[in-house]
Amino acid sequence: MLGAELNPREYLDRCAEEFRLLDVRQLAGLSDDIFAAYNNGRFVFICGNGGSGSNASHFCEDLGKSTLRREDFTNDDVRRLKVLSLTDNTPYILAWGNDEGFDRVFVEQLKNLAGPGDVLIAISGSGNSPNILNAVEWAGRHELTTWGVTGYDGGKLLGLAQKRLHVPLHDMGMVESIHLVAFHWVLNDLYARINRVGRHADGTRPAPKKVFEGN
Repeated sequence: MLGAELNPREYLDRCAEEFRLLDVRQLAGLSDDIFAAYNNGRFVFICGNGGSGSNASHFCEDLGKSTLRREDFTNDDVRRLKVLSLTDNTPYILAWGNDEGFDRVFVEQLKNLAGPGDVLIAISGSGNSPNILNAVEWAGRHELTTWGVTGYDGGKLLGLAQKRLHVPLHDMGMVESIHLVAFHWVLNDLYARINRVGRHADGTRPAPKKVFEGN
């Protein structure tokens, strides 16, 4: 834990530096694939363990509800993003984990629910969680688009997933925090694209703005 050796200012400065190093093309690519799933009526599945499982649930809730404008909440004719967190079906997870092994709790759900053209976002700080790897391996063989969201050196997931959002940092807490902030940008980008807010006529993003001038 880097935070055990850093004071609050040093900790936040280190997080800020990691944000500056993040490959923003990966964030944009993740938004692109979720937006394509939305346009094509395909499902987005998200999974993770521990803190990454919490991020999966959080991201799922955000994508399902907060891509809508408030005035559209009661509009039955507005298309909604189909998104599901595989971490949240507790009885299903316990049944598969107890009877067949915890390494199958995500992949077995995909077998029931997923199809070609869907998207799987698999979050693992280490990149080596067996239940994550099994889900991604199956999804790749069944024509899903797979994203590995990782930290540390990326582990096996970095090479197994078709696409990646990687935070090369050896601190799980910082990695999970950076993942969540990245997901919030993806949410905001999708809200803008779905609702045509702050976009050019052709739907493309405007040029980046300079937020502040340094002294």
